Amino acid sequence: MNLKTNKLALLLIIVLTVSCVPKRQLSYFNDINEMSEPVVNPRMQKLIMPFDKIYIKVLSIDAATSQIFNTTEELSTASYGRSSGLLGYLVDEGGNVNFPFVGNINVGGLTTSQAAEKIQKALSDYVSNTSVSVKFVENQVTVMGEVQNQGVFNFTQDKLNIYEALGMGGGITRYGDRKNVILMRHEGDKIMHYKLNLSDSKIASKDYYYILPNDVIVVEPLRAVSTSYSNITYTTILQSVTTLISILVTILTLNNL
Repeated sequence: MNLKTNKLALLLIIVLTVSCVPKRQLSYFNDINEMSEPVVNPRMQKLIMPFDKIYIKVLSIDAATSQIFNTTEELSTASYGRSSGLLGYLVDEGGNVNFPFVGNINVGGLTTSQAAEKIQKALSDYVSNTSVSVKFVENQVTVMGEVQNQGVFNFTQDKLNIYEALGMGGGITRYGDRKNVILMRHEGDKIMHYKLNLSDSKIASKDYYYILPNDVIVVEPLRAVSTSYSNITYTTILQSVTTLISILVTILTLNNL
């Protein structure tokens, strides 16, 4: 084997090595066999923040009272929104909702159960024997980057984890880096960025394992494309080989000059 042949073989090995991606970079839960105990997630209940939309339902033994507070007619679309058939009250920048007859009620920084209790207490000055329930509506998450379908997705679940959110976008593509997923989240007046490693089973114990409304998820691309996928066509392989041969022929021609 002459020197030119050695150079040709070395270049071919380098190209094939660069074009392949280790299986560990394409898999979830690489450490699953190392886990001996289940992962515990100390998830805190989401607090109501400005610009959230919350569903408020007033229950009463008096049908007229229920109709007054739960009617969806004659409500301004500038102050209210709808999702899944539910009436949503927009929380303003001060954390207030404008509730019929009562006026502004500050629910900012409260859980939904605390907000329900506060609204019920405010209503007690006008009507008695009522029960109030509060829940979030029009929750949205933005999924971008190396996923099958980028976009803004609505969800109604109280608990939506990172994997379920990515599933809304069709899952990560073969070019996506499962060890380099960025989560952007508003926390107070700050925008926080978290780097997630989806191949680490311990991610389930993190605060950012569960998605909050208005989170943005960005899947970064891999540095190389794996050739281990079965859906790579022979045409693509042939084109790659042809290009490689052309480069090698050029190199050998220049060496002969």
